[in-house]
Amino acid sequence: MSDPNSPLNANVNTSVNTENQPSHWHNHAKLKHTAGMIHCGHVAAYPTEAVWGLGCDPNNDLAIEQILQLKGRSWKKGLILVAASIGQFDFILDKLPDGQYRQLDNSWPGHITWLVPHHNLVSSLISGVHSTVALRVSDHPVVKALCEHLDSPIVSTSANPQGLPAPKSALEVRRYFRTRKPGGNKLCICPGVIGGKTSPSLIKDLASGKVIR
Repeated sequence: MSDPNSPLNANVNTSVNTENQPSHWHNHAKLKHTAGMIHCGHVAAYPTEAVWGLGCDPNNDLAIEQILQLKGRSWKKGLILVAASIGQFDFILDKLPDGQYRQLDNSWPGHITWLVPHHNLVSSLISGVHSTVALRVSDHPVVKALCEHLDSPIVSTSANPQGLPAPKSALEVRRYFRTRKPGGNKLCICPGVIGGKTSPSLIKDLASGKVIR
């Protein structure tokens, strides 16, 4: 057995990265502030698994419109909803067959987005012209903490104007939107960094199993 006091172990880092711990973010003052801003109708930028995203309260059409204006994105394309747990989507999923519900539950939390029938239970600004809505339960600690504080899913779309690369840092977000403040409101930037994924989430249609992205 190795001696923990041996000089050979002097440079071994045994510290825990608390930024990966959900409790770190759940109690983070600036994250709580961001959640409060979203609750009050503001748009926020926050880190996700692969890129920075823009988000808001999915029940606030004015805030959703601000996101679409920031990105220069057509409402017809639709947006993603992210949540801390599958239970936050029960208002949409409660009519799913048991097998399809289990399929979602077994894949989440994770880097996969499912297209699920919305039954007109979400704003058309979120679903676009589609009969389905894009849903994901995130395993990113910042996203989870935001949704837990709000007790609700939030809107999620990459934090870039249409046609430009998705940002990997808060600095890139600020550069994109420093002159694009929707409705005169300041864009709220949540603390944190992106996760270790190198590409956006896989998108699949739940009914057909077809890979969309």
